[in-house]
Amino acid sequence: MKIHEKYINRCIQLAQNGLGTTYPNPMVGSVLVYKENIIGEGWHRAAGEPHAEVMAIRSVKNRDLLKKATIYVSLEPCSHYGKTPPCSDLIIASGIKKVIIGTIDPFAKVAGKGIKKLMDAGCEVTLGVLDKECQALNKRFFTFHKKQRPYIILKWAQTRDGFIAPETRDSRKPVWITGALSNQLVHKWRSEEQGILIGTNTAVEDDPKLNTRLWDGPDPTRIIIDKNLRTPIDSCVYDQSVKTIFICAKHQAKDVQIDQGKHQLIFAEIDFEAEIASQICEILCRHEIQSVIIEGGTRTLQTFIQAGLWDEARIFTGNIDFKSGVKAPEFQGNFKEQYRTGVDTLMIYSND
Repeated sequence: MKIHEKYINRCIQLAQNGLGTTYPNPMVGSVLVYKENIIGEGWHRAAGEPHAEVMAIRSVKNRDLLKKATIYVSLEPCSHYGKTPPCSDLIIASGIKKVIIGTIDPFAKVAGKGIKKLMDAGCEVTLGVLDKECQALNKRFFTFHKKQRPYIILKWAQTRDGFIAPETRDSRKPVWITGALSNQLVHKWRSEEQGILIGTNTAVEDDPKLNTRLWDGPDPTRIIIDKNLRTPIDSCVYDQSVKTIFICAKHQAKDVQIDQGKHQLIFAEIDFEAEIASQICEILCRHEIQSVIIEGGTRTLQTFIQAGLWDEARIFTGNIDFKSGVKAPEFQGNFKEQYRTGVDTLMIYSND
C-alpha cells in the first residue's frame, strides 16, 4: 500500500496545477507506472480539455508498455460523455489492467459507475488510497456536490486592536490594514475561487474592483449583497468586466438600467426577512459556483458565521491600530495554521 500512496501522492501534486482553472470540473492527476518507474503523467488543465488520464496515456513514449503498466488517478475515472469521452473507456481500450484510484467521484453521473465499468471489463481496481487527501484536494467540488452549496471561505484583515475599518474615512477607497505581500496573496486566492462576495457597505464605501490585478489568473464572479441597490451605477462592480450578481430585495432589479456590456450583470432576488445566507447559497449553486471567498464587511461575514455556512476563515492581523471603528467579526473555529506574510500575521481556521 505504501508504494500506491507514493504514486497517488504524485497524482495529487500534479492535480494541484489546475487550481482555479478546471471549474466546473474537479482537479485530477494521473500517472502510469511500469516496474516502479513513472512512464507517463498528466493532469486536467481546464474544462473541455483532455482529462488527466488522457494526458498521462498520451505522454507514454513506448505504447507497448501500457498493457503492462498500472495507472494511478486521484479521482475515479469518468464513465459518461461530457465535453470529452469517458476516461474509463480509454483505459480499457489501452489495455491497462491495473487501476489504482484515490477516491470516488461524488458527481451523480459518475459516482461509482466508472469503477464498475472498469471492473466489468476485467480491470483490477484498488480504491481508497489516500482517500482523505484526495477528497481534501477537491474540497470545493465535493462540498458543491454533496452539500449542494459552494465551499465558503471567510477572509478579512483586522488591526492589532480588533477593527476591520475606521469610524470615518476621507475618500471612497479602501483603508489598507495589511501590507503589499498580503494584498498580493489575496489576489492569488481570488484567482483560485469561482466567486467573491461583499456586502453593500463595502461596495459603497470602498468601490472595489474585486479582480486579480495583482496576480496572473482568472477573475472570480462578483457577488454583491445589495438589498435596495444602493451601490452607485458608476461603481467598478457595474463595469461588466466580469460576470456580476447582485443579491437584492424583490421588485428592485427592474429599476436598474445599464448599457449592454461584455459580461453578464444579474439581479437575483431573495427574501431579506428570511435566512439570507442559505438563499444566497442556493443562487450560487444555480450559477454553478463551487466556491466563494467572502471579503466582508463585518455584517456580511457575520451573516454566514451565524448560519454556520462557512468552511475556512483566513484572518490577517496588520501591524497597526485604529483604537475605534468597525469591530472584526466574532466566530469560533478550529485553528489550523499560522503564517507571517511580510509585516502581517495570517491565521487559518476551519469549521469542522
